[in-house]
Amino acid sequence: MSEAPDPEVIELATKVFDLARRGETETLAAYIDAGVPANLTNDRGDTLVMLAAYHGHAPAVEALLARGAEPNRANDRGQTPLAGAVFKGEDAVIRVLLAGGADPAAGTPSAMDTARMFGKTELLELFGSH
Repeated sequence: MSEAPDPEVIELATKVFDLARRGETETLAAYIDAGVPANLTNDRGDTLVMLAAYHGHAPAVEALLARGAEPNRANDRGQTPLAGAVFKGEDAVIRVLLAGGADPAAGTPSAMDTARMFGKTELLELFGSH
């Protein structure tokens, strides 16, 4: 029989996800440094990297990757942080993710598929050079 999650743990996780969404890099990094998992996921499988990337916070993405977060971890719908950044047109985030090892072919749809869908030829060229 599993125990119900501790309300304090849920509250902390909610706070950390909000920090990623808002791009509060220093505070977010401090929580990771204090032991919050860099690959923490929410109930939809979104990682901290996904939330920071989708909301356009390149410094937060960079800080998470530097602390061991996986750049290619897909959410429950098969979306990767890089595909989300392409969808949102977050060029700075895209570059940080690529530098951190993100795979443009990972996920469904992949970042490459997303770039093709939206006719972003400059991104397809960028992905081709990796």
